[in-house]
Amino acid sequence: MKTIGLIGGMSWESTVPYYRTINRVVGERLGGLHSAKVALYSVDFHEIEVLQHEGRWAESGDILAEAARAVRRGGADFIVLCTNTMHKVAAQIEAAVDVPLLHIADATAERVKAAGLTRIGLLGTKFTMEEDFYRGRLEEQHGLDVLTPPTDQRELVHRVIYGELCLGHVLDPSRRGFQQVVTDLVERQAQGVILGCTEIGLLLRAEDAPVPLFDTATIHAEAAARYAMAE
Repeated sequence: MKTIGLIGGMSWESTVPYYRTINRVVGERLGGLHSAKVALYSVDFHEIEVLQHEGRWAESGDILAEAARAVRRGGADFIVLCTNTMHKVAAQIEAAVDVPLLHIADATAERVKAAGLTRIGLLGTKFTMEEDFYRGRLEEQHGLDVLTPPTDQRELVHRVIYGELCLGHVLDPSRRGFQQVVTDLVERQAQGVILGCTEIGLLLRAEDAPVPLFDTATIHAEAAARYAMAE
């Protein structure tokens, strides 16, 4: 079994489900007392968040590149970055180590396509929804038609992520607000919705939407477990 190099803490609220999901999948597949081999580096998200909102992406990339080198020294055979937004600096991380980075957008796109869907809504931070590093990968490399909410709803989603979910606050008014965002995407013919921030799965559940929801944290963690167990 390969050792998984997890880079987490962005936020730690969603890193915990990663660890739980990875070990659940390994245990179900291998049975007995089996669990995953994991090297975890958890950053101080405050430092990353400040750099994000100041547009200092190269500096945040340096922090995550060093985290990747640390888990590689700890025996990691591949890297799993437990966040969607920071895949903006995926190239810096890949350049820092001699092992693969299991990209969250690729794992998610494969799950969407396996469900037979082609037109998909995308929720996440403003960076993820508005910039090309994530949406562009889904469209150009995977052939998906990606819809994002209008400006006011993007502001709502971004605010709830940083102001509530990253702090562990799961509030019913915000759930209702997100349900409306999803409903509006469905009215624009979205066949499903990607929860493109690893915290959103803490708020929205399958029963909260009339179309399939693709929880990127769960999908990414499951893909990591399968990759670790692959011969």
